Amino acid sequence: MKKIYLITLCLFSVLFPSCDADDTQQEQAKFAVPTVKSLADIRAGVSVSAARETNSDGKIYVAENYLFYIAKESGVHVFNNTNPASPVNIAFIEIEGVHDIAIRGNYLFADNFVDLLVFDISNIQNITLVRTVQNVVAFYPAYPDEAEFYDYTVYPAEGQIITGFTIEMRDRLEGQEVIFAEDALAAFDGANGGDNVGTGGSYAKFQIRNNALYTIDSYKLNVFNITNPVNTFFDKEIYMTQWFGGGEFETLFIQKDILFVGSTTGMYTVDATDEFNPYFVSGFSHATACDPVVVFGNTAYITVRGGSSCGAIEDQINVINVTDIANPTLLSTYLIDEPYGLGIKDDVLYVACGAHGLKVFDASNSTNLVLENTYAGNVKDIIPLSSHLIVVGDNKITQYGYGPDFTLTQLSQINL
Repeated sequence: MKKIYLITLCLFSVLFPSCDADDTQQEQAKFAVPTVKSLADIRAGVSVSAARETNSDGKIYVAENYLFYIAKESGVHVFNNTNPASPVNIAFIEIEGVHDIAIRGNYLFADNFVDLLVFDISNIQNITLVRTVQNVVAFYPAYPDEAEFYDYTVYPAEGQIITGFTIEMRDRLEGQEVIFAEDALAAFDGANGGDNVGTGGSYAKFQIRNNALYTIDSYKLNVFNITNPVNTFFDKEIYMTQWFGGGEFETLFIQKDILFVGSTTGMYTVDATDEFNPYFVSGFSHATACDPVVVFGNTAYITVRGGSSCGAIEDQINVINVTDIANPTLLSTYLIDEPYGLGIKDDVLYVACGAHGLKVFDASNSTNLVLENTYAGNVKDIIPLSSHLIVVGDNKITQYGYGPDFTLTQLSQINL
């Protein structure tokens, strides 16, 4: 989390003469002002309605013949994807605080800022909310990079949370108390893994194994018991001493009974053989960067993106041997521009490279990735299904059919 400056706002001109209203020559500065909302209002706003368009960034998730687009802090768009060449937008689940979902059988699990919601989707035309587990998800709003100062006098009362920030231009105060703080926002804490389980992209933070739902916060793994979905409950949170100082958790991938956690400083492996008692096994470290991870067989692939808030490391793909999960080892590194999400199918690696498009690699030799094709577009994440490839970019979902020689044929495009 970025370092920010906290300032004490001028409350009394008698105590702080520099805040006098007559001082009109002061320099302006950008202040991050928290947006405070009532939890009661947020919970009351959950609903299901007819299909609608969205302009929000989001993630993709697939379950059986349905495609779900998770529009960040807006809701979940549901598409009938029986025919990938002609997907049909059929419903919208309005969830103001949604960031991730997971599906097992007839139930969809979603976060709503600090709550976990459970929906019955057995009748996709009549989706119903059947359970709300309150105050079990940690939510930290993204602090705006452009802000110079933070108005910490705006603070949530009981029953409220900070959901975001607005930027306001105000006088740059002089002679006031200025406090330099690390991770100040932490003070504002708002209070494919089995049968019939859907598939998320490489940026997923929810995964399911048998009767356990796993979610990650910045520094811990959460375990929910979903044996009876309508009675879902929070089971435990797992802080592991080996993780301390190891960066923030960003993504969660599952292969059989192993969880792979992507963090800002590397990848961690977690044994979930006992689904309700997962434990840390090992880690693979790199310099601070943003990195989702996917795994196929005994090989893990990590995209490592530096720059801006992600870190100073060069953009790259790391290929890791995880045959022995207690001792992951680096097989190869491939330098690449602006890698985001990725997906692996058989021996073909697909990498979303933002404005640099979709890259298709021959990964049959893990020690030597070979770039075979590039498809234009602004691409952020990928789900490679057995039948076809789904790619999400800025307000756009594109589906491709697999062709010979690492080629793809566009089947459809959804403009969101």
